[in-house]
Amino acid sequence: MGKDVEVAEQQGGGGGEFSAKDYHDPPPAPLIDFEELGKWSFYRAVIAEFIATLLFLYVTVLTVIGYKSQTDPNLNTDQCGGVGILGIAWAFGGMIFILVYCTAGISGGHINPAVTFGLFLGRKVSLIRALLYMVAQCLGAICGCGFVKAFQKSYYNRYGGGANELADGYNKGTGLGAEIIGTFVLVYTVFSATDPKRSARDSHVPVSS
Repeated sequence: MGKDVEVAEQQGGGGGEFSAKDYHDPPPAPLIDFEELGKWSFYRAVIAEFIATLLFLYVTVLTVIGYKSQTDPNLNTDQCGGVGILGIAWAFGGMIFILVYCTAGISGGHINPAVTFGLFLGRKVSLIRALLYMVAQCLGAICGCGFVKAFQKSYYNRYGGGANELADGYNKGTGLGAEIIGTFVLVYTVFSATDPKRSARDSHVPVSS
């Protein structure tokens, strides 16, 4: 049988009876939907993506810079007194958890151009919405890092803005592969968490963050 059909053969009566699938696939989003441009909810969603990405970058970049400052061998600091690697993970995961929770009902809680692009390819959002979402996310990221640089300029310049660096012994190809795999897992998890089939088979929807 097709994967989209739930088969349940019932005993008794005049033979086997089959039930239709117990979920409904939403219709694909139109490629170009000009009607969205006349709705306030559309612009509210774009603003939500901008603010969420701004806050995400502001908090996480500050956390990374603080960690690098605490572990700087040129400074006489207590290297066990900072947030540590686990603290950075909590900052990223916690911010995504909070921001997705706050914006999911407004914009869908994408907060990442990769997620928006993946949902566009899956016909979950229109081209216009995808483009404006990605513009808002990029502008929000720029503004978030800009606030960090404005408030902590010396630390920002000293530690390269908290940018990721390849660890010793790894080349750029390995780093690129790790980024590709990580982005795939992120987008796959978002699709899995929002799959209409999941609510029919599970009593809960896992948090994609």
